[in-house]
Amino acid sequence: MVPQVLPTFMGVTVFRWDINIRESAILGLVGAGGIGMQLQSSLNMLAWSQVSVIFALILATVFLSEWVSAKVRHAIL
Repeated sequence: MVPQVLPTFMGVTVFRWDINIRESAILGLVGAGGIGMQLQSSLNMLAWSQVSVIFALILATVFLSEWVSAKVRHAIL
């Protein structure tokens, strides 16, 4: 039974991991901490160079997670 559900389980796990990375920045904007809170602080101080670096880090993290997600899904299927 486990070999039958393992690909589905791994696919859902990778998909959820990808969603969690994206949600972490948004949750930080509303006060949950993390990089989103640092982004909010930099926006409030109008520190545009810091905002640019934070956006670049978030974008790089999302692209990396998307790449890993695609590789894992390809390996599973």
